[in-house]
Amino acid sequence: MNNLSGHCLCGSVSWVAADPILWAALCHCEDCRRASSSDYVSWFGVQRQTVAWSGPRKIYRSSPKVARSFCGDCGSPLSFETDVFPDETHLYAATLIDPTLYRPTAHIFWSERLPWVEVQDALPKHMKGLQASAEAGQHLLNNPD
Repeated sequence: MNNLSGHCLCGSVSWVAADPILWAALCHCEDCRRASSSDYVSWFGVQRQTVAWSGPRKIYRSSPKVARSFCGDCGSPLSFETDVFPDETHLYAATLIDPTLYRPTAHIFWSERLPWVEVQDALPKHMKGLQASAEAGQHLLNNPD
């Protein structure tokens, strides 16, 4: 089993997690866009118990079921955890030391994308996200690898 690893912009916060990547998606929801100040976010999920953190990581409760983390020094966003997926940590793909390990398999919250975002990939485009599918009893975005 290989380890995944990543860090924030300034390097003060780092993380390691065990493979496998459970899923990988591009999220267009308004919350993720605002939390990252980006057009959309590249996420992947790993087993929560395999993630180890070091450095001044801060936690922000963006809703009753959601905790987002960021670097306490440089402010880089790092992770998303939700009560809906109690066994997963969702990590920003841009924090990976080796970004080639990330390959998205779908777009989520396509219904919330910015009107000027145009993509030309052939990935599935789900109108809602992982939480909605989990609450409906489905986990849509299993990584095919």
